[in-house]
Amino acid sequence: MDFWPEYLANSWGREFIAGGFGGAAGVISGYPLDTLRIRLQQPSNPTRSAVGLLRRIVASEGASALYRGMGAPLASVTFQNALVFQTYAVLSRAFDSSTNNINPPSYKSVALAGFGTGALQSFLLSPVELVKIRLQLQQTTGGSPNHHGNDHWRSPTSMAKYIFRREGVRGIFRGLNITALRDAPAHGFYFWTYEYTREQLHPGCRKSGQESLNTMLVAGGLAGVASWLCCYPLDVVKTRLQSQVQSPWDNPPPKYRGIIDCFRKSVQEEGFRVLWRGLGTAIVRAFVVNGAIFAAYEVSLRCLFTNNNHGSIQAEKNRLWEKPV
Repeated sequence: MDFWPEYLANSWGREFIAGGFGGAAGVISGYPLDTLRIRLQQPSNPTRSAVGLLRRIVASEGASALYRGMGAPLASVTFQNALVFQTYAVLSRAFDSSTNNINPPSYKSVALAGFGTGALQSFLLSPVELVKIRLQLQQTTGGSPNHHGNDHWRSPTSMAKYIFRREGVRGIFRGLNITALRDAPAHGFYFWTYEYTREQLHPGCRKSGQESLNTMLVAGGLAGVASWLCCYPLDVVKTRLQSQVQSPWDNPPPKYRGIIDCFRKSVQEEGFRVLWRGLGTAIVRAFVVNGAIFAAYEVSLRCLFTNNNHGSIQAEKNRLWEKPV
């Protein structure tokens, strides 16, 4: 009976809850744009305009198609986002060589911590995105995602079970390598840009924790844009690899044999521009989603600190940066 109050009285407990609120806000606010991005990246997609594709989807499949597959990321987002923020806090403290426990970590530590966080969270994110992409692309493959005449999969759970039965653990983790290659540098840029931008917009806020909501929204949005710009070609390759429904032992085999093969064939067939297809939609989505993530995270954290009567938010957050003696 006392677990919940005791959990919220702990700094890590509040970080976890706030991270979950932030992640949920990000998924809900940006999922329709994510569906457009995924479909624009497909070679089979005849529409190259995001607006045109949006109209076609709504007309032929209904507005609900823009949210197809959202259950997978939404169900996992609380744990995943909490894991990201807490891992980042631990690593930024570990990489910080400063002996001053009052100040926040250096920008170098922030970037290194983000890099490590992105690599670690890929193990959780890769299976979730595999299921999400398969569900988002059901209508673009000319029928069932398995091409064996079955009905469309209606839920993330049924899709995950099908992949596991057909391909085993290796199938569930298809795309793990490219996900890690994408997310490690992306998260380094992500957290560095957020910390740097919020300090520029509101000098001294990294120590005081008193930045405005507008600062959170803009800094978070620009952090999301920076993270996508640095890794977008890798995301195009990841989407194409994870959208393949054929297993390597199928006849015919999948079109792309691996990361390098996918790069080579995509550029040969569609030119270098294909590596940036859908970037405009991704950037708009990134600004909206990550502005919502950081704003919801910071506001939730402040509410939790205030409601638990633990003084100022910065005094509590400083505990996260303290090193053991």
